[in-house]
Parts: sequence; C-alpha cells; structure tokens
Amino acid sequence: MNAVLESLRSGLVVSCQAYPGEPMLDPRTMTQVARSAQIGGAVGIRAKGLADLRSMRPVLDVPLIGLVKVGDEGVYITPTLQDAREVADTGCEMVAVDGTRRPRPDGLTLAEVVAGLSHSHPDLLVMADCGSADDARAAQDAGVHLLGTTLAGYTGERPKTDGPDWELVEQIASFADVPLAVEGRIHTPAQAARAIDAGAHTVVVGTAITHPASITRWFAESLRS
Repeated sequence: MNAVLESLRSGLVVSCQAYPGEPMLDPRTMTQVARSAQIGGAVGIRAKGLADLRSMRPVLDVPLIGLVKVGDEGVYITPTLQDAREVADTGCEMVAVDGTRRPRPDGLTLAEVVAGLSHSHPDLLVMADCGSADDARAAQDAGVHLLGTTLAGYTGERPKTDGPDWELVEQIASFADVPLAVEGRIHTPAQAARAIDAGAHTVVVGTAITHPASITRWFAESLRS
C-alpha cells in the first residue's frame, strides 16, 4: 500500500477548516490549529483554501489532504480538474474532490479528473468525497485512492443522520477495494473508534475538534434545554 495511505491506517485525520465570515478564517490561525492537532496525535490534516495549504505544508510532519470550495451548492468541493491541480501545486499529498456522480462544472468525469491529475502530478493521491454507496462504487472504478463518506446526507440520495451514517459505512466497507475514510458528524471518540471497527481505514473529524462556535453551541443549547 502507498506509504501515505499506510500512515493513515487506524488513525485520526483532523479537518481544519473555518467557515466564511468567522474570525478563524485566516491562514495563520488555521495553521496553528493544524499544528495543535498534530501535537495531539493527528496522523493527517484535511484543509481547504490555497493560502491555508501553502501555509500549513512547510510546518506539518503529517500528510495533508487539500481541497478548495467553490460556492456552497452542487459540486463545490474541488469541482474542476484545474482546481485540483492548483491544490496539488501547494505540495499536499492528497487532493479531496467531489466524488459524487453529479455533473462537474468543467464537464469532465471523475475518471478524467483522476487521469488528468495522474498525468500532471504522478505521486498525488485522490480522495473522493461520496454521498452514497453508488458514488463510492463509481469513484472506485474511476481510480481514486481513498473513499470518503463526507457528503452522506448532503446530496439528496440519503437522509442526513444525527451522527455518522453507519448504514452507509457498512455498505461501502462491504465492497471497497480501496481504503475508506469515515467523515461526517463524528462528535465523540467512541464514534471514531466505532468507525474503525466498522471497517474504516481512517477517520476524519472536523467540527468536534476545530470549530469552537459549534462546540460552544452544543454546550449552550444543552444548558438552555
């Protein structure tokens, strides 16, 4: 297995992303968050934005999964081959792209995106952010290196579950020939451990670790109730 993928095995990837309009939306801040996550034991970092990725790569000792978000509807996670190449140029080891079967803005198929990246960046790995088992099958056929449950509940194919979509995790784990990353609404260490037990190669956690506004809201709403 690829050395980068092997380094992620049974480990925690921390997603370090701030939302538009937030005080933390700053490359220096997010780099500090990423370094703190690495100190805490993260085996990889997932981050968005070219400036953030350029800031993080020189100071991290773990693999970096990079992406960009263009808009907030439809195919918006690294939506085009050009976007993916720009992410790859920052030096990250893996690029996360929309891995659904929906039409892409540049008209390319996912397989064409993977092939295009392989041509321009031969050592680059591709993570497919999927929303269903059919997405994962198609992404695997397209040649991606890591399947993610990132978009489960956000594409209309599956309901948005309270926590991780465990049914989907089990479905993908039952047929996947490439590693599976469970990502999406993992809020506790117990859920992360359950994901590994369910067949995940690695677990990606973001909000519960790196988004203070959401974490504070969980506590505040609990007290109000």
